[in-house]
Amino acid sequence: MRRQRNARAQWNLWLRWLHTYTSMISLLVVLFFALTGITLNHPDWVFGSGETTRELSGTLRPGWIQGGDVNWLSVAEDLREQQNLHGRAGDTRMDGTEASLTFAAPGYSADVVIDAQTGRYTARVLQQDALAVLNDLHKGRDAGGSWKWLIDLSGAVLALVAVTGIGILLFLKKTRVQALSVMGVASVLVLVLAGAALR
Repeated sequence: MRRQRNARAQWNLWLRWLHTYTSMISLLVVLFFALTGITLNHPDWVFGSGETTRELSGTLRPGWIQGGDVNWLSVAEDLREQQNLHGRAGDTRMDGTEASLTFAAPGYSADVVIDAQTGRYTARVLQQDALAVLNDLHKGRDAGGSWKWLIDLSGAVLALVAVTGIGILLFLKKTRVQALSVMGVASVLVLVLAGAALR
């Protein structure tokens, strides 16, 4: 009996320790995703300056295309250097007389169209405000691999916080029934609202 009590006490201690420190690690992550979750849910809210659009033009260095084959890496680096474009370069296309590619980052895009004969290009750059950048980071949109790993890691840590919180709750005799009842009612309410949203 004493051994069982000691094991329960040890589990309780470990759950509290894990819950406390994973909560501390994830506080800013929770705050970030909570606030941007609200702003994502209200796209009509406007803060700051909105979005700006710029039109740029120039000429690529010789050698960007040879025999109809485009050196996309060279093109992207040339555009970054000449026009300070940034983000992930992709969506490349070549159709004989015209080539195009896009740069994308959270809250940012640049669509570039290139004349295959002359190397002359035009670029339309769209820069959104800070709120749109944060919303795109929330979704992981055009954010790159490292940020997506952070989102996955944050999800895992938050799941651990929830599981350890429930585990601690099971050790609290005085409030266990009431707390589990509240959790059950809240879970049913979430399922009902989700079902209503899918109709």
